[in-house]
Amino acid sequence: MKMRKTLPILFLALFGFMGIAFASEGVKWGYSGNLAPEHWGSLDPAFEMCAKGRNQAPIDLHGFIEAELPPLFFANSGKLRDLVNNGHTIKVNCMEGSSITVDGKTFNLLQFHFHTPSENLIDGRSLPMEAHFVHADRDGNLAVVALMFEKGEENPMIKKLWEKLPENIGETNTLDPVFAPYDLLPKNRDYYRFNGSLTTPPCTEGVRWFVIKGYATVSPEQVAKFAHLMHHPNNRPVQPVYARPILK
Repeated sequence: MKMRKTLPILFLALFGFMGIAFASEGVKWGYSGNLAPEHWGSLDPAFEMCAKGRNQAPIDLHGFIEAELPPLFFANSGKLRDLVNNGHTIKVNCMEGSSITVDGKTFNLLQFHFHTPSENLIDGRSLPMEAHFVHADRDGNLAVVALMFEKGEENPMIKKLWEKLPENIGETNTLDPVFAPYDLLPKNRDYYRFNGSLTTPPCTEGVRWFVIKGYATVSPEQVAKFAHLMHHPNNRPVQPVYARPILK
């Protein structure tokens, strides 16, 4: 039986609407003013982990612990379906067929989306853009593969996506599935690993995070186009690491 038919309907509805983010119906949240990240925990009782959680994401990745991390296995046969402007990010929904395997589990790719500037930091360094590839196994456990973008040459895959950018909130544009989602990733797929959370309300914890060490490039113009569409930065500030190990 296919994964999408085995996941609870509610789980699919939540992630179909907001991607890595989901929220109680009717509860507004954002990145500025009274709806900014520092207020998320008080906007709704369901968001309390945003304020009380001890394993929150994003973080500043530093103080690494050396570990024998196994390679992530990427199955990259799925294609892209559509591009959605949900008001908080630009989300790319994916067809079935792409997944990662780690810890003896297969996590199917649901979608990926973007933040500018980056949410996670690397040794205190902020990057101009970050993509989050959101996965779930058949039990609803989540895994996020994070890709950092540094400024450089125009990214040909981002160019194809940006040609279809939906300008209005709630708008969806169908994509020509000319490439597979993991084609965005660099050849070097070594990674940092930590346990974290959703980076948006309700900030649910228990998410496996894999931050790819290799960067992709993106042009300043491509970053600016995305930032202009969002009208403001859409990154949550880094959260305390506490006693969590950050493996590399």
